[in-house]
Amino acid sequence: MSDYQLPEVWENPAQMGGTWGSLNQPTAGARFEQHLPKGDQPFQLYSLGTPNGIKATIMFEELKELGVEGAGYDLLKIAIGEGDQFGSDFVAINPNSKIPALLDLSGDKPVRVFESANILLYLAEKFGKLIPSDPTERNEVLNWLFWQTGAAPFLGGGFGHFFHYAPEKIEYAINRFAMEAKRQLDVLDKELAKKPYIAGQDYTIADLAIWGWYGRLAQDKIWDRAGVFLNVKEYKNLQAWTEKIAQRPAVKRGLAAQYKSIK
Repeated sequence: MSDYQLPEVWENPAQMGGTWGSLNQPTAGARFEQHLPKGDQPFQLYSLGTPNGIKATIMFEELKELGVEGAGYDLLKIAIGEGDQFGSDFVAINPNSKIPALLDLSGDKPVRVFESANILLYLAEKFGKLIPSDPTERNEVLNWLFWQTGAAPFLGGGFGHFFHYAPEKIEYAINRFAMEAKRQLDVLDKELAKKPYIAGQDYTIADLAIWGWYGRLAQDKIWDRAGVFLNVKEYKNLQAWTEKIAQRPAVKRGLAAQYKSIK
């Protein structure tokens, strides 16, 4: 039983502990001046190989695989463990200080794009790839794209945090979020029993977005032994879908993409 007592008004603790405790603050905005470099490609992707970050690199590689012209990108490393995401240039692209963030320099004016799902949607619509033109089919893709956006915080910030990052193991928190993670995995497994891809017959940005989190979890490649803990092998349809996407050449290249230093 914890001896923690709720204060009337919350105050920022002097020491949070845990993997990210020293970086977390209750305020937004830039913490230091920063000059982010730019390459010569039309897209500048500032990111890292996290479940959200790999969505963007895989998307660009899928566009290359489809022969899309004008989708070249420079990939620049934002070391979130060192606080690069709080620099002034990065905050100007994404005020929420999260990766990935994208600058589209292909037009008359730079266009900033942040939130991984929006990067996928922006590129899909810009190039007319990996999203159906039929309104009903497009809606189903967006159903699942937004499902991932709403569901993953329970998986990453909930289960992943308390299972892997928190400075102490809290049984209630782990049980609460393991329960939700299992439910989400079951949602996907049941849907994938009916169709080859999550939104229907074709591979789309919905699959790409979901695979970055749930496919990698099904492979047990996010948090050490989390897949064992959640018994991900029991979700046979999810496992088959995960492996099918993992074998795509663009996915392999997206995972192996090399980052350039911003320093």
